Amino acid sequence: MCQLLGMNCNVPTDIVFSFTGFAHRGGRTDTHHDGWGIAFFEGSGVRHFVDHQAAIASPIAELIKRYPIKSTNVIAHIRKATVGHVALENCHPFVRELWGRYWVFAHNGDLKDFAPVLDGAFRPVGTTDSELAFCYLLQSMRREFGDTAPGREELRALLERIIPGIAAHGTFNMMLSDGAALFTHCSTKLCYVVRKYPFVTACLSDEDLSVDFSQVTTPDDRVAIIVTEPLTTNEEWTHFAPGELKVFVDGLPQ
Repeated sequence: MCQLLGMNCNVPTDIVFSFTGFAHRGGRTDTHHDGWGIAFFEGSGVRHFVDHQAAIASPIAELIKRYPIKSTNVIAHIRKATVGHVALENCHPFVRELWGRYWVFAHNGDLKDFAPVLDGAFRPVGTTDSELAFCYLLQSMRREFGDTAPGREELRALLERIIPGIAAHGTFNMMLSDGAALFTHCSTKLCYVVRKYPFVTACLSDEDLSVDFSQVTTPDDRVAIIVTEPLTTNEEWTHFAPGELKVFVDGLPQ
């Protein structure tokens, strides 16, 4: 299975610490070596990096570890291929436009016999069940709301209606964002931690590295980290219930 990493916060924040630990699972401390990717929202734009190489061997991953790109919403993914060969077009996260803004999506799991009819503008480029599910989600959103972007709660209600039908085909742990909020769904494994004042020193579980967040934040900062498996050994991670959908806004789950 693949692994997911997301960040949602109330002020632009870098993900260097969390990504450093996460990237080690891309071939060093775990077997997710079939590509990786990460997307950062910045204003109306998205910085999108993907590589079919393992994260531990990728020069682009080294850049992300050293370059503190700041964002309020980030989605990252390390891949263990089950559907679709190892290729750049099959690396998550995937990016599409809808309602004049970018949407970013990543998925962990397998969908068996999932073959929705796609009749709109959203078509997969690669051969993964994940990208197919993303296109189906966007098509469903467009059908429901037309040319007018919905409010957050309206979109949440739609996702709560259609996601169970997708998840019925297998495992559907996913992250979806338009840069304003981070929508997350758990079939089997997702957990999160909210870092806020008073900040503590966090220690990575996949690398001998720690950060005293009180030295690099302000009392008003709030950062939610969502991941497949806990990244640190000394923070209290909250696990999703199977079938649970959470929306993160300004560093808090809704």
